[in-house]
Amino acid sequence: MPLTRDEDIAELLASTRTIAIIGASDRPDRPSYGVMKYLQDRGYRVLPVNPQITGEHVHGEYVWRELSQIGEPIDMVDIFRRSVAAGDAVDEAIAAGARTVWLQIGVINEEAAARAEAAGLKVVMDRCPKIEIPRLGVPKLGSFHPA
Repeated sequence: MPLTRDEDIAELLASTRTIAIIGASDRPDRPSYGVMKYLQDRGYRVLPVNPQITGEHVHGEYVWRELSQIGEPIDMVDIFRRSVAAGDAVDEAIAAGARTVWLQIGVINEEAAARAEAAGLKVVMDRCPKIEIPRLGVPKLGSFHPA
């Protein structure tokens, strides 16, 4: 069952430090572009993942082709993919050892959520951290600045 209680989501966001965004974009008109910048400004380390722009940089961070390349612990995988494609992203998150998968607003995949939960991951679905952080009053983390 995806997390729905405000207290659980607030605690999850407060304990998260590193977020990988699958479907990150280098285009300012895309929601993932603004969400990534917002999360960085709140002190999270955000690692963009998008095979179409691998090797580029978004908001100062190298863009990875897939989660398995990152090679460091990932607390949360924020998924900006169509619902039908979210299952592959969830499977990548499970394989990478992420603690949480976060499916963005409009991204609903019950089967993928069930797989993540069965693997021990927390799941948030059909929500956006850029909306939830201020709504829940999650405090800003210590600042992280990319090299």
